[in-house]
Amino acid sequence: MKGPWRRAVPWFDGPVSRAIIFHGTGGNPDVAWYPWLAGQLTKRGYAVEVPHYPRLNVEPIAAFLPKLLARHDFDENTVLVGHSGGAALLLAVLEHLQVTVAQAILVAGYCTPPNTKDEPVLQPGYDWAAIRSHVRDIYFINSRTDPYGCDDSQGRAMFERLGGTQIVRDDGHFGDYNQEYDTFELVDRLIP
Repeated sequence: MKGPWRRAVPWFDGPVSRAIIFHGTGGNPDVAWYPWLAGQLTKRGYAVEVPHYPRLNVEPIAAFLPKLLARHDFDENTVLVGHSGGAALLLAVLEHLQVTVAQAILVAGYCTPPNTKDEPVLQPGYDWAAIRSHVRDIYFINSRTDPYGCDDSQGRAMFERLGGTQIVRDDGHFGDYNQEYDTFELVDRLIP
């Protein structure tokens, strides 16, 4: 979806704010709170993408990332939201962008293996200064009760390297195959 984005408002011809919501490992755009958040942001005038990446956290990040970067436009009005593996993905995306985006919200994110499973979405290391220089406002939302290890200690590790805001809850994985989480008002409130 490349190309200029314009608001459908006759009196405004500036660039529109866009949001890209990245699902987690094994997920898709139609689960959890992703469709609800997309609808909320669309009502507020955002151009919203919720792409489906079935190879997320299956294909090594070095091969996966160039395809993702070529598929999307990023600019100073872009808001990025990622959940679980999609939040881990945002670290690589932010490191390799050529622009500074408006905001990134990493929900149940992690920067080191959170458990014993293979995590191809993770890079061997990160250029934390580059990541920080490519996002104006960054949030880490993690839960002390995350069953997969994407917990508050993972959020703290990212917060300590990047600054921003860390929010800690007791809400499991914020949506999963066995945890209904159809809305996520907190994330909606964080996005201007």
